[in-house]
Amino acid sequence: MTTRTRDLGTTGPRVFPLGLGCMGMSGMYGESDRAESIATIHAALDAGVTLLDTGDFYGMGHNELLVAEALRTAPAALRENALLSVKFGAQRGPDGAWYGFDGSPAAVKTFAAYSLQRLGVDHIDVYRPARLDPDVPIEETVGAIAELVEKGYVRHIGLSEVGPDTIRRAAATAPIADLQIEYALISRGPEREILPTLRELGIAVTAYGVLSRGLISGHLTAGQKFAAHDFRAQSPRFQGENLQHNLTLVESLRKIAEQKGATVAQIAIAWVLSRGEDIVPLVGARTRERLGEALGALDVTLDAADLDAVEAAVPADAAAGERYAPAQMAMLDSER
Repeated sequence: MTTRTRDLGTTGPRVFPLGLGCMGMSGMYGESDRAESIATIHAALDAGVTLLDTGDFYGMGHNELLVAEALRTAPAALRENALLSVKFGAQRGPDGAWYGFDGSPAAVKTFAAYSLQRLGVDHIDVYRPARLDPDVPIEETVGAIAELVEKGYVRHIGLSEVGPDTIRRAAATAPIADLQIEYALISRGPEREILPTLRELGIAVTAYGVLSRGLISGHLTAGQKFAAHDFRAQSPRFQGENLQHNLTLVESLRKIAEQKGATVAQIAIAWVLSRGEDIVPLVGARTRERLGEALGALDVTLDAADLDAVEAAVPADAAAGERYAPAQMAMLDSER
């Protein structure tokens, strides 16, 4: 397995080529096993993974406490290598309802105080608003994080799901390490304007949803059922005819994977890795088995012919259904 590192932009830290997205360990995709989640984080750190991604609203504190426990019980040498990326700002009720986002300076600092306490750390490595607050200029939100950087509570500033204009305004306010955005074989919107803007400004990408929440992992079946509280139960891409169509894309990808001696998931992750050294895929593995499969993508090399074959199997805009339900799509500055 390669041990190369990638830079989070011109101002961010060096990280392992894959990061671990921990959201799924807190119920977003159905029930998860706490002991296995912690063991998976330990296994990731042991394999060299450095970037752990979480959010203060993942399980409303549950995920941060889980990550904190995993770090606390990991060997010291592994714990010291961990870099924490934290999203903030989402407003949710006890029933899980979404109430928008708060990027006001006072809220930014309050959210950070709670995260530091839950995570049991004295600083957050990359701190980012989960979405753009339409009522607060991005300069104010980023400016508040910059004050936390000055005081040592945050090391680097990140963004999430914002478009070119917001990226430019944020970068003019303070150094931005990376943009976190959904980027996968069937989620290629960032290629049009966002990626060129980031590269012009020296900002990296941490790509989430690289397996499209398991849709292009090769492990789903047409009759898959999701619990009511599973995100995918409401996701357009997992419904009815959309799911049937999208799974045909997976089968086309499976043929390529078999020829390469790899799994579908490994091909999908390797494709994202091939998009540039400034892109760090986040894999949402919830078990050591799935983590091991994802790490195997680092051993998969896609040459020009392979990439052409992947493109033919899964062309841009080939997926059926939006990546979020309409109400959530409306919250994405990156989609405007």
